[in-house]
Amino acid sequence: MRPRMTPGLRRAYHRTEYTVSGITLRIGRRSAGMDRLLRSWNRREAAFITAYNPYSRPMPPGWNRRMQQRLLLAARRWPVLPASGQWRRWREAHLVILAPRPCATVLARRFRQHGIVMLRRGQPALLVFT
Repeated sequence: MRPRMTPGLRRAYHRTEYTVSGITLRIGRRSAGMDRLLRSWNRREAAFITAYNPYSRPMPPGWNRRMQQRLLLAARRWPVLPASGQWRRWREAHLVILAPRPCATVLARRFRQHGIVMLRRGQPALLVFT
């Protein structure tokens, strides 16, 4: 059974800083650096996705690393960049997958994530619940 997304968890997603290739993003804000990165890859969309801590349930570090490797393998069809998400003392490894939203959403569901951060050229970062 999928656990419910709590208001506190939603706030945590919004307060998290997401970083890729030296670019730090926040949900609801546009990033010229991210626009340049997407343009350099000739892509319109990308997503921050992690396989860590499914449905926000803490898992052992080794388990999280193994699942992240499986996510990397599942995303092999698209360009992938290493990334991270951080808020206060919490930090998780992420991947930025340069894939369209429907494909990114399928991956997030497969790896039991509440949501992903979608990036679209010229638009603010968007939290998408799966």
